[in-house]
Amino acid sequence: MKDLFVTLGLLCIFIANPFFPKTANCQSDSIVMNLPTIYRIADEENSIIRISETNLRAANEALKQSKNDLLPNVNISLNGSYIGDATLMSRSFSSKETTDVIVPGLGVQTVNNGRQQSPHWGNVFSVEATQVIYSGGALKSSIEMAKLGEQIAELNVEKNRQDVRFLLTGYYLDLVKLQNQKEVIDKHIALTEEVLTQMRAREGVGVVLHNDLTRYELQLKQLQLTRVKLLDAQSVIQHKLKNAIHLPVTTVILPDTADVSREYTSLEQTAHENEWRNQAIDNNIGIREAQIAEQISEQQTKAIRAGSIPTIVAFAKNELFGPYTTDLIPVNANVNAWFVGIGIKYDLGSLWNNRHSIKKTKADSELAHDRIDLLRENVNNEIHEAYVHFLTAFVEVETQQKQVELADENYSIVEKRYNHDLALLTDLLDASSMKLQADISLVNARIALLYDYYKLKYITNTL
Repeated sequence: MKDLFVTLGLLCIFIANPFFPKTANCQSDSIVMNLPTIYRIADEENSIIRISETNLRAANEALKQSKNDLLPNVNISLNGSYIGDATLMSRSFSSKETTDVIVPGLGVQTVNNGRQQSPHWGNVFSVEATQVIYSGGALKSSIEMAKLGEQIAELNVEKNRQDVRFLLTGYYLDLVKLQNQKEVIDKHIALTEEVLTQMRAREGVGVVLHNDLTRYELQLKQLQLTRVKLLDAQSVIQHKLKNAIHLPVTTVILPDTADVSREYTSLEQTAHENEWRNQAIDNNIGIREAQIAEQISEQQTKAIRAGSIPTIVAFAKNELFGPYTTDLIPVNANVNAWFVGIGIKYDLGSLWNNRHSIKKTKADSELAHDRIDLLRENVNNEIHEAYVHFLTAFVEVETQQKQVELADENYSIVEKRYNHDLALLTDLLDASSMKLQADISLVNARIALLYDYYKLKYITNTL
């Protein structure tokens, strides 16, 4: 029984340990992907982008609906009714007296007040068509505002796409950085194990103290712990990235290192600050939205002014109804009547009610114009700040490369001195730590340079 528990324990350790290979049921699908591929999948699968695209379709339908207002409006109605008997009363509301009624062809006739017999079943069928001939520009302004609303929806899709791409870019570069850091840690683990092998051999002949060996083994354990933490961080970023583009949980995204290297190499030919600034002013979604907001305010002003102008409508109607009960003596027959005409409608109260509305839309237009200027200033500042950081990142990479060279040289010298008993173990440990820090810092500096480059593209909305 004891052997059974030991076997089960070893099996659990084997399954849980990330350094052991997994069984076929636990294998994941690894896919090498570059950023353009991730962008393409996000455009199709990301929830935020899909919601904004649904809003765009709604804006398209709203534009079509506004255009339908230019078409004739046709109403058809069919009614059936039960008509009760009418009650005739005198001017003093008495139904017991008589009333003199003028009947065409018969002259004045005396009719008893009270209940008057009438046909009971009534029907009305009518067709009416109306067409707006002139509305003072109200319909045109409505269509223009619907078009501008569609443009706002398109910009919203583009904005969400840029936001999602920049978020995914951050995840992707984090994966690249963690992968490179893991490779650095793996090299240092191999280097430390090599030194430990040499130290164990020297311990056997009494040259190295066991205490020194213990300290180096402690460093190895620390490196292995760092590697586990890097794997955990990779798992977290993998989950966020897969969740954003709706990939299966078992999928493992591997960054395309060749594509990243080509992108990194091409950074030397990056555009000048003025070119970035011009791109930002032309492409920045915030500025374009503010420009459309200004146009919407202008169209709203036109629509309000159109409310102070008479509306001219042409109409035609054909009506079939029965019985004819308009006169005192009802006629139990169907009557067909049709007519055409032109109507004019004018809201007289608009002369004094629309003044404040027009002033408000003018103020909104001025506000939108001022907001455009403010956004241009902000974008100018953002571009300058991002470009300065981008140039600083180049200097930092060059500095870290030099530090790596110096750290490698220092470690080589200290290692040789230590092997010849001319340096202490603490010196070797310090040199190893300096080398590790320099290698990690170089990895981080290179990724930071790429991130600053993509941030420039994000500000200019050219991701």
